[in-house]
Amino acid sequence: MSLRDGGVIRDGYHADVDELRKANTEGKHWIAALEAKERERTGIESLKVRYNQVFGYYIEITKTNLARVPADFIRKQTLVNAERFMTPELKELEERVTGAEVKLLALEQDLFAQLRTTLAGHAGRLQEMAGKLALIDVLAGLAETAALNQYTKPVINESGLIDIRGGRHPVVERLTEEMAFVPNDTLLNLDSHRLQILTGPNMAGKSTFLRQVALIVLLAQIGSFVPATAATIGVVDRIFTRVGASDNLASGHSTFMVEMVETATILHSATVRSLILLDEIGRGTSTYDGLSIAWAVAEYIHDRRTLGSRTLFATHYHEMTQLEQQRDGIKNFRVAVQERDGDVVFLRKIVAGGADRSYGIYVAKLAGLPQSVITRAQDVLVQLERPESAQIAESVTTHTEPAAAPLPQPHPLVEEVRQIDLFSMTPLDALNRLADLQRKVTPSSKDAAF
Repeated sequence: MSLRDGGVIRDGYHADVDELRKANTEGKHWIAALEAKERERTGIESLKVRYNQVFGYYIEITKTNLARVPADFIRKQTLVNAERFMTPELKELEERVTGAEVKLLALEQDLFAQLRTTLAGHAGRLQEMAGKLALIDVLAGLAETAALNQYTKPVINESGLIDIRGGRHPVVERLTEEMAFVPNDTLLNLDSHRLQILTGPNMAGKSTFLRQVALIVLLAQIGSFVPATAATIGVVDRIFTRVGASDNLASGHSTFMVEMVETATILHSATVRSLILLDEIGRGTSTYDGLSIAWAVAEYIHDRRTLGSRTLFATHYHEMTQLEQQRDGIKNFRVAVQERDGDVVFLRKIVAGGADRSYGIYVAKLAGLPQSVITRAQDVLVQLERPESAQIAESVTTHTEPAAAPLPQPHPLVEEVRQIDLFSMTPLDALNRLADLQRKVTPSSKDAAF
């Protein structure tokens, strides 16, 4: 609502406002009633009350009926087939109707200004009341949500323990009412369960799990009940998240650069009392680079000498599950799946242990990629999963250079031919290019490249 549009003063508060508002809204009815009254008085059925911006309101009577015009009709204008008249009653009515909207708006603005001046003298009381009402609104909203959605009262302490039983995502569970939301437990502390490495397929629920832990901790610390069957929350000073993919091209930052900047901020800002949630660190670069960065970040966070923060670390790098055997305080968990007749069923359940597959090709199939692409991807995956690829994980722990996995490479000469733009070449250019290619494939040539 805007003051300039009027309608801010309630009916019954001010008599003049009521009269002007009535004139503004009921003026047409008054004019129609006057027209009917004059027709009955004069007996002229064709009598009409009309309006234009030049003369305002007037009574129009055809020349065939001029003999029946009453004496109190005042002539205003003569036309070819009719004449226009004014009466004292119509003049009074016109004054009431014309300009009523402008007068009403001006009066409302004046009354509002008076009210505002009065209220300004009570600003302190109003602000105090508004603050109390806002608090009541927040607490009532949290209480209603807790009652409707079976939330439970958490235990808040300084122990450093985050123990959530049957935790749920407060938003996702309301959006998936056609299917039951699968609750999950969470155990983090500052000692034996400092860092949890979470592996599992795409679309299985890793990101949802990370977010629900953060939301449960946040709700608990603002004084709300939480979506869980039980929860003990050791107070955290801040919640840090590195989730999702986005870029900032306007600043020259790629998706991977944004990911690294956010990760750097976390490592420089978090404390031992923080909660850190990392989702797919290192995915924006090569496999070796990404795994190396993810591995080093996990070690840095886990180490009490640098951070030692409570952390959920979701990743597709299955090699990182070896950290559980190498360092105390790191635990492996995975999202359970069930394979049935070539299909994959996501169970949405977080269980102990590490996953050995990501099922990314299956997700690509669900997304609608052409079958030829799916088949080719499966063939390439078989080659990449040969035993020599297992050297990657070993090289990370021994700091040796891993052997390259045997990627299917097209012949360089074929690629060179494929990139030739024939339609932009002259016949002589084409002959020279062909001669150059022939030299490359001639074994006796001193320039032979292959």
